[in-house]
Amino acid sequence: MHTPQLFADLLIILLVSVPVAFACLRLKLPLLVGLMLTGIVIGPYGLGLIKELEAIEILAEIGVMLLLFTIGLEFSLHRLREMKRLVLVGGGLQVGLTITAVAIVAVLFGRGLNQAVFFGFLVALSSTAIVLKSYAERKETDAPHGRAGVGILLFQDISIVLMMLLVPVLGGKDAASFGAVAAKLGGSLVGLIVIVAGAWFLVPVMLKQIVRLKSPEVLLLLVVLLCLGISFVTAQFGLSLALGAFIAGMVLAESDFSHQVTADILPFRDVFNSIFFVSIGMLLSLSALFDNLFTVFLWVVFLVIGKSLIIWAVIQLLGFPQRVAVMTALGLAQIGEFSFVLAKAGRAADLLPDSDYQSFLAASIISMIITPFMIAAAPQFGYLVQRFVPDKKSSAENGETEAGEDLHITSTGGLNNHVIIVGYGLNGRNLARVLRAVMVSYTILELNAEVVREAKQKGEKINFGDATRREVLHHAAIENANALVLAMSDPQAARRTVKQARELNEKIYIVVRTRYTSEITELLKFGADEVIPEEFETSIEIFSRVLLRYGVDRHTIENQIERVRRQGYEMLRSPSIQRVEMSNLNAALQAATTETVKLNQTSPAIGKNLGELNLRNATGATLIAVVRGDDTKIGPGANYKLQENDILILFGKPEKIEQAVEILQPEMGTGGFNP
Repeated sequence: MHTPQLFADLLIILLVSVPVAFACLRLKLPLLVGLMLTGIVIGPYGLGLIKELEAIEILAEIGVMLLLFTIGLEFSLHRLREMKRLVLVGGGLQVGLTITAVAIVAVLFGRGLNQAVFFGFLVALSSTAIVLKSYAERKETDAPHGRAGVGILLFQDISIVLMMLLVPVLGGKDAASFGAVAAKLGGSLVGLIVIVAGAWFLVPVMLKQIVRLKSPEVLLLLVVLLCLGISFVTAQFGLSLALGAFIAGMVLAESDFSHQVTADILPFRDVFNSIFFVSIGMLLSLSALFDNLFTVFLWVVFLVIGKSLIIWAVIQLLGFPQRVAVMTALGLAQIGEFSFVLAKAGRAADLLPDSDYQSFLAASIISMIITPFMIAAAPQFGYLVQRFVPDKKSSAENGETEAGEDLHITSTGGLNNHVIIVGYGLNGRNLARVLRAVMVSYTILELNAEVVREAKQKGEKINFGDATRREVLHHAAIENANALVLAMSDPQAARRTVKQARELNEKIYIVVRTRYTSEITELLKFGADEVIPEEFETSIEIFSRVLLRYGVDRHTIENQIERVRRQGYEMLRSPSIQRVEMSNLNAALQAATTETVKLNQTSPAIGKNLGELNLRNATGATLIAVVRGDDTKIGPGANYKLQENDILILFGKPEKIEQAVEILQPEMGTGGFNP
């Protein structure tokens, strides 16, 4: 029986990818690098093991679509509206300035104006797949530089439409007028609006109908259909498939099923996405690289340095500090996968000679390969630049950001025994509201200038500032502060802020909110007093609501929550970090626990007083309190008579409490107690 060539190619990709990926991870190299190296080895310019290149490219395109789809699931239309300035202003400036700068340099080297502008198109685009994949792995998608990068990438994806329309015009093979190009572009944008609006109204209705079937298989089929279907429709309007997938993800993010959808789609995304990175490596011709090694080297240096400087300047103009500007610049300083599509169109339009095409491909792929390393090094490089090149307008001195707009910094002078809140998202706003209600002084530091401006207009005590900087923390009077609460979504910045704060004030109480439990040990090591992972607290909220649904009384639920938090956080902490106990009795109390028992109508203890029950002598467990309605009786005496629905709080060793439960509620047996 003849084996299909595509099947054989996929088998080869997996056969080579697994050991290469294993070696990269053992050497602590980024997985993306290993996958692209795999493509170089087995591609047509390497060992030539892959035959069905077009089919592999289609599978790779699906991988990019699924990646953008899952990224979209973490966004929402509301969040995208909040980023409109980053997308429109930041992305527009980056694309426009890059095209202009590259065109000027190309003209100076003797290229024609049309060809020079086309070169600008190629360089303006960055790799959405590689950047977002790297940010997601490093948990930096929600960090300031992550949001800035995503905003610019989204504008780049939209601008591809205009670039593709202009390629034939620049090549002189299409005499279309400016009006015709504008009409096509307008049609694409109108199509985009129609697609978003249609998906917004239709997708929730479809999901509700499918979910009623209670079939995970049908739900998964619908999700894949929506992802590929919306991508197909956007392609018909001249937009990219990846942009359509991103839109589908954003629409589904607004539904109640986004978490289930994410869990279902992740395995498919990872497999197809790996094929994409392998396919990128297949494009590199080693012979062309070695034949033009010096030229390719110059291209890479020019691309990375030139593009970094442009993006750095744009992010600075948007009012972000040096650290964020540098990290964003290094993250986007490569050529994008859609540039390859433009390059093919440019070759057909005689805008890109074969010699330039091979050098461009080699330089582009090398820039992609080094991107994970640059993103990993970006935080330290950002702090280094920030140390030697101060921000143009320090927020500690004045409030000018966003190209000179005054934020009117609120003076933090006179603050004492206050709370410093870093980040004004949902957690930061809630904490500020509570502190204001109980009349505890506080000040807020936030890096989003628009959020700062809006909050100041409402009278909030907020400043624009980067908490990783010592001078900003000094301005917030950290030496006199009682507590520091980090409600930010930037793991690297959180670690540095904790370290700086602990050095500036040894006695300050530091609480950090993090999205992942994996961050706990690191943050505690740097000096945090408490680290609250969102995913752990979410699990507590889930089981508490489930218990409430089953009619379990709130006192019992709160008892279980306290137990889970106590045991769970101890498991999540590093073994080397000792918990601070309230008294020296802890060693004796470690073997004991507390439990609550609610007396139902069948309990033999109803109507009896505590002296008659004599629980301590009979079982060894101690009854320390009784809750009756809204009244709590601490240490009830021997004459205290028990009633139905009383909640008894027992203290002792688990086996002793179990014996007491058997006396109080015999029908519960051993299954009624959960030590």
